[in-house]
Amino acid sequence: MSEDVWTIEELVALTEEVQKGEVEYRDKKFIFQYCELTESEEPKVSVLDEDASAEEKNTFYTKVGTERILAMVKKANDKNPKGATLTAELWSNLPATLRYTISTEILSLKDELAENFTSG
Repeated sequence: MSEDVWTIEELVALTEEVQKGEVEYRDKKFIFQYCELTESEEPKVSVLDEDASAEEKNTFYTKVGTERILAMVKKANDKNPKGATLTAELWSNLPATLRYTISTEILSLKDELAENFTSG
């Protein structure tokens, strides 16, 4: 099979692999770890009201995203406690811009965001 095509075995293995992330913040690197989640490991969330305001939607999606990031970090920390640099307890104390950068890196939105901002 071609190297640029995933096998199902490789994809399944990703949910058990501790991955390292790295972001730059104020000219220094911050390294963290995370794991992909299976559907059963995804945080359970309530349903968003169809009539929610833009502000309520933003708050809802921010909360959902944060819960997902923290679940991914916790899973990695449970698998590799020695590599833990980030915890749920520390998350809320980090600068908001760093949290956003970490979230973007983990959710692999960096390339997509750059593409959306440069193509238009």
